[in-house]
Order: sequence, then C-alpha cells, then structure tokens
Amino acid sequence: MSVDAITVEVKTEYLLQQSKPDEAKFAFAYHITIHNQSEIPAQLLGRHWIITDANEAKQEVRGAGVIGEQPFIAPGQSYKYSSGVMLDTPIGTMEGCYKMRDDDGCEFDATIEPFLLSTPHAVN
Repeated sequence: MSVDAITVEVKTEYLLQQSKPDEAKFAFAYHITIHNQSEIPAQLLGRHWIITDANEAKQEVRGAGVIGEQPFIAPGQSYKYSSGVMLDTPIGTMEGCYKMRDDDGCEFDATIEPFLLSTPHAVN
C-alpha cells in the first residue's frame, strides 16, 4: 500500500467545562477522520501519540486500536472517532502514527502530522 493511501484529518476543540485553568488543567477534544484512499481494505491495529505541552513536557501514548476498536476501513471509506487529552498548559501539540495492516497482511504506519491544541486566547 502506498504511503499516502491512508490520510488523517484532525479537528480540535478546547473543552472549557472540563478544564481547570486555576489548577493548570486544560482539556481538549480531538476529532479524527481516517480516509482510506487505496484500492484495498486496511485495519487500524494501534496508535502512537506524542503529546507536548508548552513547557516541552512530553507524554507518549501507545495502545491497541482507538477508543477500544480496531476498525477495518474499506477502500474509499472513512472512519471517524473523537477522544481527548488533558494538558498542564493552555497550548500544546500532538503528533504520531497509526499502525495499519492492509488486506495482504503488510503492516505500515499512517503518519499523523503535528497539530495544535490551544485555548481560544493562547495564540494570536
């Protein structure tokens, strides 16, 4: 499967109701759409996230699937899910990859480009 066969689209939002800025706790949701632009099905096996806050503190998260699922994504189809993260600063980034397996049994990584997590007034 070609390296650009799986694309990842990300939208983020700051969760004011779940945040406690006075305690340096900032909650964010991220909404992911994974597109299979190839001619063969692919299964999402696992995830690897690198989460970095404004203090350069890094967290790494690895695990099977996403939100308890290891979905098969048919050719031309997409899979959507939402999740969240808590940061100690009002701004940070996330990046990583999904471990995928195509119908031929070949495993590959689908890159998740760095994206910004930010409270509404943290960035001008």
